[in-house]
Order: sequence, then C-alpha cells, then structure tokens
Amino acid sequence: MKKLVKLGFVAVALLLVATGCSKGNAKAKDDTKETTVKLGVIGSDTDVWDNVKERLKKDGINLEYVKFTDYNQPNAALADKSIDLNAFQHQFFLDNYNKEHGTNLVSIGNTVNAPLGIYSDKLKDVKELKDGAKVAIPNDVTNGGRALLLLQTAGLIKVDPAKKQTPTVSDITENKKDLKITELDAAQTARALSDVAISVINSGVAVDAGFTPTKDAIFLEPVDDNARPYVNIIVARKEDENNKIYHKIVTAYQTNETKKVIEETSKGSSVPAWETFGRK
Repeated sequence: MKKLVKLGFVAVALLLVATGCSKGNAKAKDDTKETTVKLGVIGSDTDVWDNVKERLKKDGINLEYVKFTDYNQPNAALADKSIDLNAFQHQFFLDNYNKEHGTNLVSIGNTVNAPLGIYSDKLKDVKELKDGAKVAIPNDVTNGGRALLLLQTAGLIKVDPAKKQTPTVSDITENKKDLKITELDAAQTARALSDVAISVINSGVAVDAGFTPTKDAIFLEPVDDNARPYVNIIVARKEDENNKIYHKIVTAYQTNETKKVIEETSKGSSVPAWETFGRK
C-alpha cells in the first residue's frame, strides 16, 4: 500500500510538472507568433517587396501579397479592411481617391519616385518635333494632368496654372506647334509609339516595354519639389497610422538593401524617395 501511495504522489508530481511545461511552451510559442500583414499591390512584379518580405521574417512578420489589376481596387480593399496596407500609388492619386470616395486613408512611408518620360522611336530630342505632330498621353485624371505638365516643362505647350496638378487637354492655353494630343489608357502609351511622334509613358510601363527610362526617354521628368505629389507611398487606414508592426515594414523598406534592389530592378529609373523627400 505504501508503495502504491508513493507511486501515486510521483505520478501527480510528474503530471503537474508536465502541465507546467506545457503552459510554458504554449506561452513561448505565443510570444513568437507570426503576424501576417496583407499588402495590396498592382501587377505581378514584387521583386523589391520580396527582398523586404524576407528580412521581415526575423521580426515575426509575414507579408502576404494581395494582387490587383485595377488601380481603384487596392484602396477600396484597404477601406473595407480586406487588406492591411497597400503600396502602388503616389500621394496625389491617394488624395484624389479620398476626395472622390470619402475615405480616410493615409501615407505612412515613402517608397520610390518614378519619373514620367517622353519617348519616341522617331526622334532623339523634343526640339525635333514638327508642327501638327501626334502625341499620346495617359487618359486618367492624375497621370493625364501629370503628362500635360511634363509637356509644358519640355517647352511644348502651356496649361492653365489655376488647374494645378490636374489640367486636361481643354486647359491647354498655348500650343504653338498645333500638337495633336491623343489620350490613351496608360498601359497603351508604349504600344502607341509606332503611331505617334512622341508618347508620354509611365516609368513602370516603359520598363515593361523594354526601355531604360534614364537612357531611352528623350525627356525625363525632373526629380525636384514639383515631383513631390508623385512620390509613391505605403498606405494604411487612418486608425492604423501609428501601428508599430506597420512601421516596422516601412523601416524595413527604407534601407540601403532595398535601394540596391530598386536600382537593379528598375534599371535606375526609380529613385528611393525617402532619401530625396524624407521618410514620410
């Protein structure tokens, strides 16, 4: 009997130890629990973010891509909490979206500035443009206005300054060369080169078409204070503006390692915006 009682005490003691260890292990596991953050992006090119994603693993952050094809989808998904962050737009696009949709989305960090360019397969300089020449520009509000401002910077037209960042073709106040401007979907501007004298093409579209913007554009948008509204950003909901995990993602992006990947993948056409315009 004594032996049985003694064995009983030992069994209970072992059970308590095992239970304590189990709780301790569970707690340790919870402490290192991975946090998944859903990031909305446009298209399939995630080379830069892949590098950031790998480095975030050591902080227990798993970056999960949610890919979209339409430029309005990532903001709608962020607003309805289908995703946690997005990274595809510049500040001016975000401001315009918030105004039109009554949302309250905010920038929490700068990523890159991708200068808009004027391209041609017929000319080497914008000064060679003849009277009545055909010109293609993007047809959406933000990129279309930006393209017209670029044509103005190149000395080809003048637009109404009252329109600020959003002039349209009807706001052209001077067109001495009588340029024939055609508005196309941004993705079509590179394909239109054979049909026009010059085309204003977004950096990403140009790179996808095989161009190196810094070498192939006959006129490239200056990276100065006027380019600030077009700095690409990481965006969150207002309520998450100070989220510590999200800011770890921003910090991981704004590094020299990311800078190297940006230079390699964009063929030097994208500029690390946090160095030129600040981190936010």
